[in-house]
Amino acid sequence: MRCGGQPVARYEYRPHLARRESPRPYLHPVRTLGGTAVTELRPADHVHHLGVSMAVPDVGGANFWGGRTFVRDRGPVELDNHGHQSHLGWPELREDGFTEEVAWQRDGRRLLTERRTVTARALEADCWALDFTTELTNVCGEELSVGSPATNGRPGAGYGGFFWRPPVGPRPPEVFTEDAEGEEAVHGSRAPWLAMATDAWTLVFAGATEDTRRDRWFVRAAEYPGVGSALAWDRRLPLPAGRPVVRRVVTGVADGRLERAAAAEVAARLTGKEAAR
Repeated sequence: MRCGGQPVARYEYRPHLARRESPRPYLHPVRTLGGTAVTELRPADHVHHLGVSMAVPDVGGANFWGGRTFVRDRGPVELDNHGHQSHLGWPELREDGFTEEVAWQRDGRRLLTERRTVTARALEADCWALDFTTELTNVCGEELSVGSPATNGRPGAGYGGFFWRPPVGPRPPEVFTEDAEGEEAVHGSRAPWLAMATDAWTLVFAGATEDTRRDRWFVRAAEYPGVGSALAWDRRLPLPAGRPVVRRVVTGVADGRLERAAAAEVAARLTGKEAAR
């Protein structure tokens, strides 16, 4: 993918991965306009973390996240329940983005069809935006819902949905929202935007629809860097048959460290709203 003619991301739409990693398309590497990588692929701490992807640990019992499955009263368990996302086609394909049709399957049975739209656009000389929209439609003919380790009994682990895995740096990144700072304060919060910053780069994540803004942020900084928009933080999310569930996250990718005021200005441009004063 290119932004203003400059390469900023690569999209792997047919990855060769082990079944345990829940194979799925992903963006990696994603780079700042200055060329700094801001994604990690298959890190040693979590080999199923794949750059930027749609990863959900529980779709009707199927694991589309990778790794172990959290089972109530048992904890993380190795189960043979991994699904995979398969590329179906490109309704639209340009150098600055694409629309893709993706099948979410387990054991040859399609559970969901996803229409995924990803675009890149310039914001400033040192900042660009990655716009990621997903439309998930239940096509299996049965009731389905999305869950998480939290809905299965592990408090605070409501991850699953849009997920961005940055690289590990010499020290943990800073994380903050408009009115909170630090991993403990922002993890599980509902905020219009959230920033993760290091000396080399800053990522500003913004929910671009009302449904997305109602979702909580899943955040890791001390153990490893990671930011996700959680579909099922503390209760399962129904997937009605034939009715798409839509989420949209727009991420500002900036060179260098942005302080809160500058991050708020980027967030305002990401969503087309004035920055809160």
